[in-house]
Amino acid sequence: MTTTFDRELVHGSADLLREKRTLISALEIPKGRGWDPMRERMGEVLSTQPQGITEVIKKLVITQLILDDLPPSPTNNRVSAFNALYLKITQRVADALKTGVNSPDFLELLDVEFAKRYFAALNLWNDDDEDTPDVWEVLFKRGHDLRMSRLTAAMLGVNAHINHDLALALIGTWNELGAPTDDQIHPDYLLVNEIFYQEIPPLRRGFSTRWQNEIDEFVGPLDDWSQRILVRVTRAHAWDQGREMWDLRNNEKDFEAARRAMDRSASLIAEWAIFGDRVVTGAGWGVTGTLALIRRALGQA
Repeated sequence: MTTTFDRELVHGSADLLREKRTLISALEIPKGRGWDPMRERMGEVLSTQPQGITEVIKKLVITQLILDDLPPSPTNNRVSAFNALYLKITQRVADALKTGVNSPDFLELLDVEFAKRYFAALNLWNDDDEDTPDVWEVLFKRGHDLRMSRLTAAMLGVNAHINHDLALALIGTWNELGAPTDDQIHPDYLLVNEIFYQEIPPLRRGFSTRWQNEIDEFVGPLDDWSQRILVRVTRAHAWDQGREMWDLRNNEKDFEAARRAMDRSASLIAEWAIFGDRVVTGAGWGVTGTLALIRRALGQA
């Protein structure tokens, strides 16, 4: 398959997406953006690349300890919320590799390539590097922002990892194992969806504020169902993006233009999520009171 690539259109789209993002939020990058006061320790952890899923988990565990020690207070740095979720998902993938999958080499290599993108973003931020992907910047620069719920912070990380990193991780995996096919490896790719379905609901409730849990209880299984759909759609889209970008892999300029557009599209989604979080958080107590009144009216109190 040959991809028709409109370089001018893609470059223009990337510029427009960044412009739209700044209209939603003009929050500047903090001076000295690294992981102070743990910059040196973070740099040590990220100085080597993981060679297997066991090493990925070890790095995520150490990274969790570092993030939990960062300001504004122990365990309250917003980036730590995503890292905790990512660590849990990765541990489940490691368990799946032991119980049997169609292509363990593919699934483990994909996990490693996936983790490399996250570790690379952490390292770029630690080095105060402007090449930090926009979508990760949206989360990283709000690490101290207690106005943003831990739930939203975790979802920002999921957005960055799936809507930017995953397609690149697939391409990295295919570079090692051969061109993408749907016969043996795609079912293993979909296996991760099932892990998300099982792990996100309890993690979501653990990250939620009291009034967010009130809403969650009120709507019943609707939140779980909608997040299953979201996981399925976004991971399917990442697979399709990876296949489209695969054809650009030998043209550095075109590939980077496509990556940049993908990055800025995902970062715009992230800013809208934060905007929505601000609106809902501001109305939280009113919503909680309203739900209590509704439950009383329905005889549930």
